[in-house]
Amino acid sequence: MYAKAAYLNNSLDDTADLSEPLVVKSCGNYRLLSRKSFVTYRPSGRRDFQLLYIASGKAHFFFNNEEKLLPAGTMVLYRPDEEQNYTYYLEDKPEVFWVHFTGFDAENILAALNLKSNIFFTGVSTDFNLLFQRIISEIQSSESGSCKITPLILQNILCLIERYALSSVSKANTTKKEIELAIQFFSENYSRDIDIKEYAASRHISLCWFIRSFKKYTGLSPMQYILSMRITNAKYLLENTQYNVSEISSIVGYENSLYFSRIFKKNTGFSPTEYRKKFCL
Repeated sequence: MYAKAAYLNNSLDDTADLSEPLVVKSCGNYRLLSRKSFVTYRPSGRRDFQLLYIASGKAHFFFNNEEKLLPAGTMVLYRPDEEQNYTYYLEDKPEVFWVHFTGFDAENILAALNLKSNIFFTGVSTDFNLLFQRIISEIQSSESGSCKITPLILQNILCLIERYALSSVSKANTTKKEIELAIQFFSENYSRDIDIKEYAASRHISLCWFIRSFKKYTGLSPMQYILSMRITNAKYLLENTQYNVSEISSIVGYENSLYFSRIFKKNTGFSPTEYRKKFCL
């Protein structure tokens, strides 16, 4: 296992230091090279705070006996006396940075940045790697003023967590809203000839992004979703109306009734006529 770490005053003590607003006690970097796993289990936690950053790979964390597989770009924050239970596996190729800190104003600083939970998805950024490495170097150097510089670097990291985490939530909300608008549009216009490329352009969004995001949220591509709506409505019309197959074909968006019949049978296993005979009372 590759490990690079630095400890303030070469001390492994985890006691709370309330002499300053924010005190960085240690910082390090782990990478598994040959060891199959690395387990950390502290049932009573530590007396200081710990922040971990999964820079690459993934790691297994447990909260309230529930396992969470966290990907690269995730931050995990433990508060004093909070159970710590996590495992790194060689097959997951994890690289993790960590920092322990304390101080009489530590909790207020976290609260001011709205860092109230355990897990924050920030995305992968070399900014974090460089900042953690800078803390390690400052502690190792023991130069004059390093004890004042390391809390400032840590606050930089915490501010970036707030920025990136909020940005991630905002992007997720924007994506959800965009997909909901598309679903509404398709529901109202499924019988028309919808050009997905033109729709994406009308919304000023990337075609690839739209197709990928739509499938992520619905499990179907936009065209598969439209097809599903057409087949569902065709089934309803066959079961509940006296329209003939040609009329139903036109209603759900197919001018060619033979083509509609082929599509319908491919998706249901029955031709429209067979479906009506089988499912109409």
